[in-house]
Amino acid sequence: MFEALLIANRGEIAVRIIRACRELGVRSIAVFSEADRLAPHVLEADEAYPIGAAPAAESYLNADRVLDVAARAKAQAIHPGYGFLSEQAAFARAVTDAGFVFVGPSAETIATMGNKTEARRRMQEVGVRVVPGVTEPAGNPEEAGAMAEDVGYPVLLKAVAGGGGKGMRVVEAPKDLAKSFAAAQREAQAAFGDGTIYLERFLERPRHIEIQLLGDSHGNLVHLGERECSIQRRHQKLVEEAPSSVLTPALRESMAAMALKAARAVGYVGAGTVEFLLEGEDFYFLEMNARLQVEHPVTEMVTGIDLVQWQIRLACGESLDFDQDDVALTGHAIECRITSEDPRRGFLPSTGHISYLELPSGPGVRWDGGIRAGYEIGLHYDPLLGKLIVHAASRADAIRRMARALDELVVTGVDTGVPFHRRLMLEPDFVNGDLSIRFVEEHPQLLDGPADEDLRAAFVAVALLEHDHRQHRQIPRVGDNGANTLSAWQQAGWPWRQE
Repeated sequence: MFEALLIANRGEIAVRIIRACRELGVRSIAVFSEADRLAPHVLEADEAYPIGAAPAAESYLNADRVLDVAARAKAQAIHPGYGFLSEQAAFARAVTDAGFVFVGPSAETIATMGNKTEARRRMQEVGVRVVPGVTEPAGNPEEAGAMAEDVGYPVLLKAVAGGGGKGMRVVEAPKDLAKSFAAAQREAQAAFGDGTIYLERFLERPRHIEIQLLGDSHGNLVHLGERECSIQRRHQKLVEEAPSSVLTPALRESMAAMALKAARAVGYVGAGTVEFLLEGEDFYFLEMNARLQVEHPVTEMVTGIDLVQWQIRLACGESLDFDQDDVALTGHAIECRITSEDPRRGFLPSTGHISYLELPSGPGVRWDGGIRAGYEIGLHYDPLLGKLIVHAASRADAIRRMARALDELVVTGVDTGVPFHRRLMLEPDFVNGDLSIRFVEEHPQLLDGPADEDLRAAFVAVALLEHDHRQHRQIPRVGDNGANTLSAWQQAGWPWRQE
């Protein structure tokens, strides 16, 4: 096992890796920008080093500074987390060239699977069915227009590099292509430093299913079942669950076999995910993420396998100590991504200080977060504040448990997507499992709700009253109805003051 590991990331994933290091007896080394000087991952790591100004390009994306800290702190390995440098083959190569171990797949694998057109070409060569589209990038809007005519509208413009919904635009008709192409290019260039775009046919109402894989350097490769990630907004995932409610055992086996075939084609080592789009009984390879996924906790909950620890162990050269027959899916898990965004305003980012934070607890409830009370939320980084994960015996039980946990989660000081998630857990189509990647746009009522100011006032009231009236244990429940106002608290007989 390594003695020291540097985490080239921030936020909740950095905290998650620090916890894994602590359990493995590995010294954790954090890096931080000026904006993150008092961030939780900085406070929780064994050591922490500044690497630059707040903009990611001057800190977390500066590979030279990360490597310099690794050398000074005498790290043996570097874990990239997800986002930032995690899917940059040049960084993985620089890490190994500098004498460190990269906790992830090889630079060659990242280069192959991180380039979407190259990945599509490789998958076609080994007989994996891909979403209809092209295998060459479009150099300009005119080329893209010619490709779109061949593929057939609607088309999806996608960044060749990166992921996470960045650099993606749906184009319904030729008149919209040039503007969408320019927008996708700009977003891709800003997010990944590469504005190259290609085209796929846009499938109207597929489900988004992904298979989690683990592979060691000794030829062992297993899958850990699937996750459903169909609840999305602009191709960015909002809610994930495991297992999918729609996969039959036969379909699961077929999809997993295809994922394993894809991974073997590139000699995959580490934790990775193969993503598919599912229409009826037909499924298509979408992409492979050569890294840890944001939604990895739901797989951990249903399998009991710690993916982050296994990433580190596999990077040490260990063999998997279980095989496919040992993997069993137990119960159902759901994850809600809690972001500093306002659903009522098109998920616009929200900034400010976290004035109060109350986390849910109880059986089957987990919080993976990177915030604390007093922490400032700015616009420099991804708006993900944390992930609320629940596990229960069945999907219906997990939905009810998530609804309860969301009611207990209190974040004040910034707008969050918590009200959206509360309404989602009560939406009949979600409860019944009638999902697709168009779910959110087909259910606009999920984005409506009481004014955030009223919600925040009620939440602050809960915090103050809990503090001032510990002897009173029956506090009115905060829901998504007309009771979310100060008048409701006054009518309940509670005093009110604002501090």
